[in-house]
Amino acid sequence: MCAMVNNFAYKHVMSLLDIIAYDVPTILPDDTGDTALRLMEENNLAEIPVVVNGQYMALVREEDMLEWQALDNKVSSSHFMRYSPAVNTNAHPYDVLRLAHDQKLSVVPIVDKENKYLGVASHETILHYIAEKSGIDNPGGIIVLEIPVNDYSLYEVARIAESEEVTIISAQLYTPPAGIRHELTLKTNRTKLDALAATYERFGYKVLQVFGEQSNKEDMMDRYNLLMAYINM
Repeated sequence: MCAMVNNFAYKHVMSLLDIIAYDVPTILPDDTGDTALRLMEENNLAEIPVVVNGQYMALVREEDMLEWQALDNKVSSSHFMRYSPAVNTNAHPYDVLRLAHDQKLSVVPIVDKENKYLGVASHETILHYIAEKSGIDNPGGIIVLEIPVNDYSLYEVARIAESEEVTIISAQLYTPPAGIRHELTLKTNRTKLDALAATYERFGYKVLQVFGEQSNKEDMMDRYNLLMAYINM
């Protein structure tokens, strides 16, 4: 049992380390605001980490720098050093996505349990992770269902798909602010989904959209790019 838990933990950590970008520059507390802004502009960054002797200290945001009236001063003399969002290596990549969304960050610092700075998860590495794990490279179509919150059962949705010999590769659940109905997006292994759509409707589900034979990998990638823009990463 212990061996199984340790093996799971190893894979869990590796999946997070796989989304780290190691080429994002960092600054020191003794660097000036002008230096921070220059590095952000040169590297097309909205934030830049402050790191000292390998230890993560803070995350400086471009919007704060632009409002600072003392850019020739050291960053350490500002209140920006109090802002230090980060995700630990024992977290799941979705925790990175959640923090990026909540804090509107383009980069998320990754640290170990001793607060050692390892790098950042960037917009590109997070997008790559989502695209890879969602099965976007697999052939197949997409079907979007609307389901009342109280009637939602992923087991039942999958059972109906299996009855039509369709395998669900991935599922994404979105609940609009009203919270009355879910929108469930299913990536499947089949491109012909007319029969499955009809079966879902027969069981009382509302089919919002079907993307089958006419869809291709580029179309689906565009939709994931739109998703990233929507969550303001």
